[in-house]
Amino acid sequence: MAVAEPYLSPLAMAPRTKRAWGWTTAVRRTSIVDRVGMGAAIGVTVLAIITPWIAPYDPNVPVGPSMSPPGSGFLLGTDEVGRDMLTRVLYGMRTSWFSAFVVILSGVIIGGLVGLIAGAAGGWLDNVLMRITDIFLALPGPVLAIAVVAALGPSLQHTLIAVMIVWWPFYARIVRGEIWALRSRPHLEAARLAGVGSARRAWRHLLPGAVPALVVTASLDVGNLVLTLAGLSFLGLGAPAPAPELGAMAARGMPQLLEHPWIPLVPGFAVFFLAFVANLAGDGLRDLIGDR
Repeated sequence: MAVAEPYLSPLAMAPRTKRAWGWTTAVRRTSIVDRVGMGAAIGVTVLAIITPWIAPYDPNVPVGPSMSPPGSGFLLGTDEVGRDMLTRVLYGMRTSWFSAFVVILSGVIIGGLVGLIAGAAGGWLDNVLMRITDIFLALPGPVLAIAVVAALGPSLQHTLIAVMIVWWPFYARIVRGEIWALRSRPHLEAARLAGVGSARRAWRHLLPGAVPALVVTASLDVGNLVLTLAGLSFLGLGAPAPAPELGAMAARGMPQLLEHPWIPLVPGFAVFFLAFVANLAGDGLRDLIGDR
């Protein structure tokens, strides 16, 4: 009597020739610019983690004469009330970097789940979820942030909530598109004929195919979010003073631009640096995943 062969996942049956050389070889195949970008992003993340231990002063306490120029006992000078600019910039970079990751993580989880359900289910459920997604896509982020802060009060948490509300639909659209492209693959039909349930097909065979596009999009979004959050903070929608936020620091230093230019320019350069590193790292990760 013939014994039926057990069903094997398409991932298990897929040839492993491309995986054999591993991540080390994949990194070596990327350009030097990509490697520098990914290394810089890792360095910024480590710096953000250890900031409380390496920052020379308390970011909210005056430690010297006001508006001391860089190099006069303070590497980046002091601000209008005598607080160390280096310390405040380090804490501001930490806040911007981790805030961007929080928004992206929420967008990936919420948007990924909505896109997976819509793409896997199809039919009326797909139409309903995508119309809801379109409604949120139509909401202007900055205007919504202003409305939320006006209702709840100035706060970094309230600004993050407002940005989260308008950020997840992008990921929902991307995941749904990837899922729809994968649904027509032969191995999905084979899994259905083998009796694999719809939930398992979605989780085991559809979602892994959408992960690379999701990861690349999320990595490229870090720079966009850094700029968005800095812009909202510049408008006064972040944490109230004296919280060390890069956008707010640049805004408060604008009256000193001509006489003491380091006060607004140092946090502005920090925003540029974070966005530049994030974009380089995102491009590198895209090339790395594409090679694999």
